[in-house]
Amino acid sequence: MTRQFALNSTTTDYPTSHTKSGTEPYLTPLFINNEFRVSKATEWYDIHDPATDIVISKCPQTTAEELEEAITNAHEAFKSWKKVSIMRRQQIIFKYVELIKKNHDRLAAVIVAEQGKTFDDAKGDVLRGLQVAEYATSVTTQLQGQQLEVATDMDTLMIREPLGVVAAICPFNFPAMIPLWTIPMVLATGNTAVIKPSERDPGCCSVLAELLVEAGVPPGVINLVQGKVDTVNTLIKHPLVKAVQFVGSSTAGDYIYKTSIAHGKRAQCNEAAKNHVVVLPDANKAQFINATVGAFAGAAGQRCMAASVLVTVGETKEWIDDLIEASKQLKTGSGFDKGSHLGPLISKAALERSHKIIEQGVKQGAKVVLDGRDIKVEGFPDGYFLGPTILTGATPGNIAYDEEIFAPVLCVINVDTLDEAIELVNSNQYGNGVALFTTSGIYAKKFVKEIEPGQVGINVPIPVPLPMFSFTGSKGSFQGDLNFYGQAGLTFLTKPKTITSLWKTSLVEETKPSTSMPTQN
Repeated sequence: MTRQFALNSTTTDYPTSHTKSGTEPYLTPLFINNEFRVSKATEWYDIHDPATDIVISKCPQTTAEELEEAITNAHEAFKSWKKVSIMRRQQIIFKYVELIKKNHDRLAAVIVAEQGKTFDDAKGDVLRGLQVAEYATSVTTQLQGQQLEVATDMDTLMIREPLGVVAAICPFNFPAMIPLWTIPMVLATGNTAVIKPSERDPGCCSVLAELLVEAGVPPGVINLVQGKVDTVNTLIKHPLVKAVQFVGSSTAGDYIYKTSIAHGKRAQCNEAAKNHVVVLPDANKAQFINATVGAFAGAAGQRCMAASVLVTVGETKEWIDDLIEASKQLKTGSGFDKGSHLGPLISKAALERSHKIIEQGVKQGAKVVLDGRDIKVEGFPDGYFLGPTILTGATPGNIAYDEEIFAPVLCVINVDTLDEAIELVNSNQYGNGVALFTTSGIYAKKFVKEIEPGQVGINVPIPVPLPMFSFTGSKGSFQGDLNFYGQAGLTFLTKPKTITSLWKTSLVEETKPSTSMPTQN
């Protein structure tokens, strides 16, 4: 049997250190019809440990035949899965939640090995996905229909039914959370799914699939395929796929959204962001500094809700030196090192891109006031590390401000008033999130009413709602009509059906047929 790194781990035996050089890379499997298998692919992609640059795994480009099998199996499984009672589906999700909790550290360890984030951060990745699974257990109340007696002896009932096969295309930065935005919600609503994890770190998703079997999910309901563009194109164009979920870059998201809807599918796409933090002079300085440093540097800045722009209002520009000093205290290193605050970037290409944008930003007028480009991590000379970096003078029009860098890089802009800050934020093309630090309820109220991004934090630097709400990114950060998870997520994954019934209690018979417009009076 080919070595399966992620699947050979257990709840008590999982990676606690980096793979040694010379170790044979494991082959990432497919998961079709509740069975793991090695793909018959002729093209395989290397998966590097971002901390060491060692190839630890290989990910296949799933063949056309394997993709067809996965989608067809999901379609066939839907015919019976949609008939499973909602109570039974709920019980399976309860069991799945229990298994994720038992495997929490195991899942986090696989994330550290492939994605590079710190172990504590990886545990948070799993937890935020687990919370969606916990929310999905409320399906028995959240999917209740509506009924009304609309006329004498006439009732109308509206119910919501599953769509069919859902395709999910997941990013590298949250290997547990984003697949778990899909899996439990699909199970709860009676759909089936074909999921493509990121080809950069698919191991965690394999473990999640293994737990599905243990939870009692029937064959074909959830399937995993691997690969890049060919896999994506098949999923978003296949006639048996009814809905597409995507999280990732705006370039890919725009293509996926437009192609999906052109092929008659509903789609929801979370895309790039440039999240601003605004600080007022009345803010609690220590709270603001601690929160902002964690928000821009945590996960090495590889979060779609990372704080990437700081807008200082008035005299708060004098707080930048303290922000720089706090950022210097962060330790960049291996995700397995308990002392590390942030790990490496996902790839050498991501590191090179970050350096290039910083260099171009400087040429366009920005100033580097904290430079993390030359950081050296002892014992990891080949890792893709970038320490916390802060730029001033990177205003709109500067590449460092305009581009989503996806790294621990913070651009600082000073304005004189709150009105100017609001105007700056609203003029940005993206609208994922924004935060304001203040002790004034009046300023907070004004900010909330006038600001445009869809997720707003007041003294909360990363205002991602818990799953009883929805992830409400907007503007250029989202394409679609319904957001992920929460009530909007359930609505996205279901379609309405109305049933109007007439059971006459009167014995009086109508004397003749009517051709008038039925008014149900």
